[in-house]
Amino acid sequence: MTSVSLHNGPLRLFWWKGTPNFGDALSRIVTAYVSGRAVQHSRPAEADLFAVGSILQIVRRNFSDKSTPKDNAPWIWGSGVLHYIPNGFLENVQVALLRGPVTAALLGLQANRFGDPGLLIADALGDKPTRGDRIGLVPHHSQIDDPMVRAVAASDPAFDLIDPRRAPEVVCQQIGACRHVFASSLHGLITADSYGVPSTWVWPGDQGYLKYHDYAASVGRAMIAPEAWEDIPGLARGLHHDDGSLPHADGIAAAQAALYDTFPAALRSHQALAVDPTKKTNTGAATAVHSG
Repeated sequence: MTSVSLHNGPLRLFWWKGTPNFGDALSRIVTAYVSGRAVQHSRPAEADLFAVGSILQIVRRNFSDKSTPKDNAPWIWGSGVLHYIPNGFLENVQVALLRGPVTAALLGLQANRFGDPGLLIADALGDKPTRGDRIGLVPHHSQIDDPMVRAVAASDPAFDLIDPRRAPEVVCQQIGACRHVFASSLHGLITADSYGVPSTWVWPGDQGYLKYHDYAASVGRAMIAPEAWEDIPGLARGLHHDDGSLPHADGIAAAQAALYDTFPAALRSHQALAVDPTKKTNTGAATAVHSG
């Protein structure tokens, strides 16, 4: 990997290019927004940055045996794990921020700030939609054609089935305009949090629960077990008593601040001043992670 010297050239970001994934799309948008640079897809071994997603097992496969000069090593900013992985690769990367405390614990790292970059998507896109009275259903992309999901979506005219495979700008606008969101897509939940829309975790099929718990712990969100899809109509009827506030709003704000504060200064455009809109102050990269 070569040193990042052309700050106004494309930033090399790794994301998974197999099945189209909502979270991967958010990674490109948010990284371009915070860095002030164009973003291009990169192979893991040549990436400047790893951001959204449970992708640290991919980082490990590519950097366990490397001896990369620290100044040239890729950055980790808001990434997570799906399960335990050996942490020897950490000597060959630079960790700015991890997604959540479960990831930190599994890697044997001490950290007191966390954040999933998807939390910045409302800032990145701007022009927040007007909140309506619709209830959004956001399945994981693997569930979009599931008969149960389709049946629930058709059971109430107030329900909108939001397909996470569509253009991310469209998906985010749809989520941001909802009164409440039921989602098995992790980044459906995170996008709802970014827009301040109340949401409920729904059974995600064969997706492991660790990434959901990791994110929830990062913002102090109570998210112990998912609801069943067939229970959504009954749960939706009880939403009339919901005042629309988020109990974990302070946790979201803290994670957003951590994301702005820790984005690597070396990866920012010279022309861009990264500004945390919650503080109206310029931010700089600050490592929030330490070896245990």
